[in-house]
Amino acid sequence: MALMAVVFPIAPGKTDDWRRFIGELNGARHADYVASRKAMGVRERAFLQPTPMGDMVIVTLEGDSPGEAFGRFVTSSDPFARWFIGKANEVHGIDIAQASAGPMPELVVDSAG
Repeated sequence: MALMAVVFPIAPGKTDDWRRFIGELNGARHADYVASRKAMGVRERAFLQPTPMGDMVIVTLEGDSPGEAFGRFVTSSDPFARWFIGKANEVHGIDIAQASAGPMPELVVDSAG
């Protein structure tokens, strides 16, 4: 299994909106969220990290090919994917699809060897 981690800033003043978004993923849209990630072949985890530069979200994707799965997701026409991307773009203040076109994170140290 491969692991990928990405950091997304939360736009200033959008942390409460981000929490509502996550509340939907943990609540009313949880089944769609789980099905989406299963179809992508990944397990996703997200962490909220307050910093002096503002709130950040650390997202990990674990699976056979998380980078490719992320790239497919951001261009998907699936209704859940479109809703998710719209909400993510809103709370992060960036186009997630554009972010996925850039360089992927580089693993620089691993305690497993």
